[in-house]
Amino acid sequence: MVCRMFRIEAEVDKARRDLLRSRLLDTNTAASPVLAALRGTPAERELPLHVWALDETGELAGGLVGHTWTTWLHVTYLWVDGRHRGSGLGSRLLAEAERIAHQDRGCRSVRLETWDFQAPGFYQKQGYEVVCVIPDYPPGITEYTLTKSLG
Repeated sequence: MVCRMFRIEAEVDKARRDLLRSRLLDTNTAASPVLAALRGTPAERELPLHVWALDETGELAGGLVGHTWTTWLHVTYLWVDGRHRGSGLGSRLLAEAERIAHQDRGCRSVRLETWDFQAPGFYQKQGYEVVCVIPDYPPGITEYTLTKSLG
């Protein structure tokens, strides 16, 4: 039996993070023909997708921040100023992001996360389905992951 000694460290180290990510990418690529086929193609990289709504004075009324990767749009943030909630602006921002992702970038699906006090019902009205529920994340709150098929 071989006994090995390791020194365990817990610190933020960007160089090690980048090395770990590179090695994980290599390992995943070797194990997955799908990921291997993506290597070196434009679909391998995440592309930012941002959609903004400005009011008549040029102030930010709402926005969506996400990215596309392979055939997926991942919505990271969707926010509408309280003065404009209920006006349909959130639906318009989401629809525009979906349109760009589908028509311009070839995406077939969307995913996003939201908390119970945010907007799970809003997303379900837009055709999203709950695929994961994580209770008590963070404590006292439930997180939902939702997906939607495009076209």
